[in-house]
Amino acid sequence: MTHTHARTGVWFAGARGSVATTAVAGCAAVRAGLHPATGMVTETPAFAGAGLPSLAALVFGGHDIATCPLPKRAEQLTGAGVLPHGLAAAVHAELAAADEEIRTGGPLPDDPRTDHDIIADLAADLDSFRGRHALARVVVVNVSSTEPPPAPDAARLPPSSLYAAAAVQAGCPYVDFTPSTGLRTPDLSAAATAAGLPHAGRDGKTGQTLLRSVLAPMFVQRALDVRAWSGTNLLGGGDGATLADPAAAAAKNAGKERVLTETLGHRPEGRVHIDDVPALGDWKTAWDHIAFEGFLGSRMVLQTIWQGCDSALAAPLVLDLARLVARAHEAGLSGPLPELGFYFKDPDGGPTGLAEQFAALLALADRLREAR
Repeated sequence: MTHTHARTGVWFAGARGSVATTAVAGCAAVRAGLHPATGMVTETPAFAGAGLPSLAALVFGGHDIATCPLPKRAEQLTGAGVLPHGLAAAVHAELAAADEEIRTGGPLPDDPRTDHDIIADLAADLDSFRGRHALARVVVVNVSSTEPPPAPDAARLPPSSLYAAAAVQAGCPYVDFTPSTGLRTPDLSAAATAAGLPHAGRDGKTGQTLLRSVLAPMFVQRALDVRAWSGTNLLGGGDGATLADPAAAAAKNAGKERVLTETLGHRPEGRVHIDDVPALGDWKTAWDHIAFEGFLGSRMVLQTIWQGCDSALAAPLVLDLARLVARAHEAGLSGPLPELGFYFKDPDGGPTGLAEQFAALLALADRLREAR
């Protein structure tokens, strides 16, 4: 039996960032009938009857070290053109309610606590949130800034892994929408599976890699030889500043390149560059140049340009994932969910082409429907 009206918690790591703010405001707008659910795959007919928690059943909270309240953050996003005018005021109550449920994350600068202590504190926040709102379950979703890969001899876990460990300790399913380490350590992955928790990740697929996962199979299916594939990303806002760090950019680009290598069967020449352009704000431009060879050695080129608002692209996917993983947990699924590869650059197994990934996602919807 499913409980689509059972209250379900969505706990964001990075709860005062652009993606989380847009998700909270967008969820409130859709359930109030102010805007359609454009971009939310789970609101299409294919997911009817799958038992996903309704948008009205979602309760938001999270961790962050930032202090700007969500209503103010929504006003800033409105000024930047991310949210439509008037929306922040229309959903002020929902934003304020979510902001009341945001707790200070960690580690803080010069934090004296051990990893064990931080994980215990974060897990206690999750337990308190679940109990305070009588929630059936809480899904932890990491939408915080991209981290560089941890050094092999790092003295402590990276923040994303602290949040992931807290989720496991508190019995919460986990979604990593970033390329950060998160659950991807042997100990944490095993602990999540042993606890019977489903998890999904990593690194949300919202633009350039989305196109790559469509175009790369096309070349393979038409027996065209891809000689080189180069790309450039122009990013503003927090993402641009974070990814100006070469180590963080390398973590981001690994997923972009993996799609090509696994689909084409080889790594073509060319690299992905990420440039920080603060004037772009929350908008991003992704340009790809694909050199390919056809019949009788004929050399040809395909160029693509993707221009989009990062938060508006990511927020509906985050809401989809929270609902799907919550339902998977209710249905007794555990461990990685490769069927959710449709949403990720670096998924937990499964096919790399978008069409095959979408088929796997629809199969998961059928499985969840049958589990009712």
